[in-house]
Amino acid sequence: MNREEQNAFLSKEYAESIRYMDNAKETLRKAGMDGLNYADKKYVRTACGTAYNGLLAALDAWFVLKGIPIPRKKQRKSIEYYTFNIAKLDKKILSNLDVAYDVLHLSGYYDGILAVKVIEGGFGAAYAIIEKIKPETPVDVQETRGGKAKRAWNALLISAAVMFMRNRF
Repeated sequence: MNREEQNAFLSKEYAESIRYMDNAKETLRKAGMDGLNYADKKYVRTACGTAYNGLLAALDAWFVLKGIPIPRKKQRKSIEYYTFNIAKLDKKILSNLDVAYDVLHLSGYYDGILAVKVIEGGFGAAYAIIEKIKPETPVDVQETRGGKAKRAWNALLISAAVMFMRNRF
């Protein structure tokens, strides 16, 4: 894969992973907050599952670049598959994967933990992994008009929520 193809591939995969994370954050906002915890377990579980899938999509793209074979679509990829292959290449990504797996997949998705700081830590680890596939020179990925409007609206809502939260504490 030459550099241009690699940038196009990474741009597409990075945009897809970020789309997962945006959807997860939108779902997490629906959960509402009750002090230091989220109020609705259903939305937290859904958001954690979506964020975890976003980081797996990023890892799959990273594996393609590193020449690591991806199992066939009908086969499930276990956490052992990811940790085994990542341990050979990058200990920092492995550390972030451990955190994201424990927080997002196990505690958030399966157990339904509601602690805001814990969930934020899982999201931070997921973003650290996703940033590893960020292309050097991003190529525009075609997005629908509705998708662009939704992304702009979400960015506006996120900035308003951040301003509200800063004034609250």
